[in-house]
Amino acid sequence: MTGPWIDSATGTWDSLTKPTSAGSVSWSNASYSVTTSGNTRIIATNDLPVNHPTGVFPIASTDPAYQFDHNPNSIEPHPTTIDLPLDPTTSATPDCLQLGAIGVLDDGVFLFDALDAAGHDAGAHEILDQWGEHPQQNDILHHHFVPSFILDQGSHAPNASTLVGYAADGYGIYAEYDSGGHLLTNADLDACHGRTSKVMWNGSLQDVYHYDVTLEYPYTLGCYHGTPDASFTSPQAGGAPGGAG
Repeated sequence: MTGPWIDSATGTWDSLTKPTSAGSVSWSNASYSVTTSGNTRIIATNDLPVNHPTGVFPIASTDPAYQFDHNPNSIEPHPTTIDLPLDPTTSATPDCLQLGAIGVLDDGVFLFDALDAAGHDAGAHEILDQWGEHPQQNDILHHHFVPSFILDQGSHAPNASTLVGYAADGYGIYAEYDSGGHLLTNADLDACHGRTSKVMWNGSLQDVYHYDVTLEYPYTLGCYHGTPDASFTSPQAGGAPGGAG
């Protein structure tokens, strides 16, 4: 689906004019925690947002967004425990991203890659709620990029960086700003959409590899720098082609 907010000639889209699904649904049963045990980081989430509501899904036929996306899926809890290494290691060769969850953001909601089930830029083509999320055919809520409300929780100061989530291989996902106070661009990053620089990691300032958020596709990860945890590749956290991705 290509809406009027997409400029096919320039390959860009306007997030300010793109419609969002209506409504505001609160989730009092949302849960998300990050703890450590030995050399393991333990993430427990039920994939419901802990610090914000969601839009109404399925998208109602009375919602103006319905003319662009009939997303028929609901939002359901998906309790998941993920064990990640406190200090992940580099794979001999980068791994491709799989369908479904590739990480989790700090609102407790899964992060999917930047593509929808049809292979399009999901951020541009799919209707999301105002918090940048929607459910897929297994009723799994997810983001395809890091939404602005999460970015705004951290500092935008020059050379600042904020941890906004964890990738399935254990590496951190950061909003990192350059000397001019702008988010990094794809040109600053490697093929997996990351780099090594000084960030706060495991409670101290360290020169470590991490993924970076950009405003350009693919937004978060391009491939895995390490080895993803099996919890992310299970059917519980994954998705399949077809339906809203």
